[in-house]
Amino acid sequence: MEALRRDWPIQDIAKLAGTTSRTLRHYDDVGLLKPSRVGSNGYRYYDGDALLALQRILLLRELGLGLPAIAEVFRNQTDTVTALGRHLEWLGQEQERLARQMASVSKTIRTVSTGGDPVAEEMFDGFDHTQYKDEVEERWGKDTYARSDAWWRGMGPAEQQAWKARVAGLGRDWIAAATGGVDPGSAGAQDLARRHVAWLTSIPGTPASDDGGDTRGYVLGLADMYVADPRFAANYGGTAGAAFVRDALRIYAGAHLPGAGSGQGKAE
Repeated sequence: MEALRRDWPIQDIAKLAGTTSRTLRHYDDVGLLKPSRVGSNGYRYYDGDALLALQRILLLRELGLGLPAIAEVFRNQTDTVTALGRHLEWLGQEQERLARQMASVSKTIRTVSTGGDPVAEEMFDGFDHTQYKDEVEERWGKDTYARSDAWWRGMGPAEQQAWKARVAGLGRDWIAAATGGVDPGSAGAQDLARRHVAWLTSIPGTPASDDGGDTRGYVLGLADMYVADPRFAANYGGTAGAAFVRDALRIYAGAHLPGAGSGQGKAE
């Protein structure tokens, strides 16, 4: 006789997951998370497979994905272990970044509480947009970095926040496509590549922003850096996500981007 699989009532799962029974019922209504069974009293129960699905839903929600996008991810990425492995890689990168921020803030608190003066060089670890300064200067020159840095510092707080939100949204969309098993050459991935290049060309001082600049070389160089450098890869959910972005950008660059000296430095 086959052993009965354990399941848990909806109230217990809602409490364990830090959500509500109403939310779980909504996930059922939209077809995203079906209970393993419904008791004679009408209560929903969830087994181990359902819990795995709920964990993935909550992780994807943390990335900012809406329910339709999560449903698309589930349709395209059916291997739970592979999907969770990608999520784990992203969480590890995010954990490292947050740890750096926490250490920075803790040091500031200790310094101020003892009457000391905050050390500017130590206050912004995990926050600073200049963390890629050395790589940019090495590949594209100090002038490229200086012009881009001046542009950034010339923004007001609201403008910087809007810019960060735009970048974060693009990153979330890349992660959703990568974890959803989308083909890098598909229309959806290529539209993301178009958006990505449009973002790059809007940053003053870069080869992608200058007429006659080597837009293709710049984009391809960045695409390789996304995979090679864990700090870049973290923006796209880890190495696997970065490789997806790289492959999509390579396809887009081959079809749409000119090289140096063509006089067509802008993305369409």
